Amino acid sequence: MSEESPTSDADAWAKACAEDLAAEKGRRRAEYGRPPGSAAEELRKLVDAVADKLSGLQTPLFGAAASGVVQQAVQQAKAAVEPVIERNPEVFDHLAAAGSELLAAYRSAVEAQERRWTGPSGGDQGPGERIDLD
Repeated sequence: MSEESPTSDADAWAKACAEDLAAEKGRRRAEYGRPPGSAAEELRKLVDAVADKLSGLQTPLFGAAASGVVQQAVQQAKAAVEPVIERNPEVFDHLAAAGSELLAAYRSAVEAQERRWTGPSGGDQGPGERIDLD
């Protein structure tokens, strides 16, 4: 009779969990595509997309000289944003989370106010009800 050590059981369990997690991630990637990156990566993608779009604009109104100025401005903006993203990527994650929390708080407040206005006892004050926007 062979006895396995508790360490080998834990290792086998951890390995099985890691394999299951990898398989699930692969399934989700195949079904939904790549998940969004961190907020810093998404900001970098946005800056690149805007820069590409602005660089590709060729308007006869401005001419070739203006397109050179636009490209220079785009490069300066990218040069200013990139170091900030590199040094503080977690800041953008926190800002994105804070924005989501603010949006959730706003929705909650609006839904509560709508329930008060549309509820059966909410309209008892008549047509002259004062609405406080603060």
